[in-house]
Formats: sequence, C-alpha cells, structure tokens
Amino acid sequence: MRLYLVQHGEAIPEDLDPERPLTERGRSDVQALASFIAGSDVPVAAMVHSGKLRARDTAAMIADAIGFGGTQQVLEKGLLPKDSPVYFTETIATWTKDTLVVGHEPFMSRLVSRLVLGMERPSIVDISPGTLVCLARRPVSGAWFVAWMVTPDLLRRGR
Repeated sequence: MRLYLVQHGEAIPEDLDPERPLTERGRSDVQALASFIAGSDVPVAAMVHSGKLRARDTAAMIADAIGFGGTQQVLEKGLLPKDSPVYFTETIATWTKDTLVVGHEPFMSRLVSRLVLGMERPSIVDISPGTLVCLARRPVSGAWFVAWMVTPDLLRRGR
C-alpha cells in the first residue's frame, strides 16, 4: 500500500481571506503536480482531504487531471494543520488501497515522521505547499518508508 501525501498549494494569507483559496502560483504548482501524477500513472484508488477550501481545491484539481472517478472522502478530524497525527495514524492502519491525502502543515511533516520513525520529531521531510511525498508500507512488517518525493521547485524546473 502507498500513501500519497500532498500539501495543498500555496494559499492566500488568512488576514486577506479567511477561507484561504489558492493563489495563482498555488494553482499553477498544483496543476503541474497533477500533470506529473497523471503522466506517471500513479495509482490512486482513494482520495481524502480535510475539507478546507485550499485542500478541497487541490484534491479536485488532481482528481480532474488523473480522471479519478471515486468519491473524495472528507476527514474533518485528524487532518487539520494543528492536529496530532496519532488519530490519523490509527485510521490508516486498516487501509489497504493506495490513497492520496491532501492536508496541511505542520500536520503532514509530523505524520511522515510518526509513520516512518514512530515519533513526530525530528521532521524527516520539508513539505512546502504543492509537495507530494510518497510513503510505502512493507507488506510483511507493516513498516512505512519514504519511497519518493516531488516538490514544486523540481516541477518548475521542468517547465
């Protein structure tokens, strides 16, 4: 099983718009990431996001690009920026499908560390807006590891 963890695209600051929609750069970065995912035939069997506008829009752009026809599940508990990854870690323990998760920082970095190291600190990845981290779970031991990672900077170089 693989988890594709996506930090939503760059969003407008909260003091300018409390809903925090994606900026033009955020939309451009997410579109580049969505094209990368579609062109790489990344298998996505399920999609989950926090329900916040920036995460919802990021998930929708990726779903459109890859032709995802399934339901996007909203997890309002366990995926928010300041949530502890403990609940989410317990939630995904039963998942068996390759799942794309769109969330927020600092939650996503803490989740990666918790899954790979068994603790939230130190942070083992730097997840900027528009980044995708692919985690894979070993079939026998169930241990997670970072399989690969794509950042917006890397994708911008290819344009």
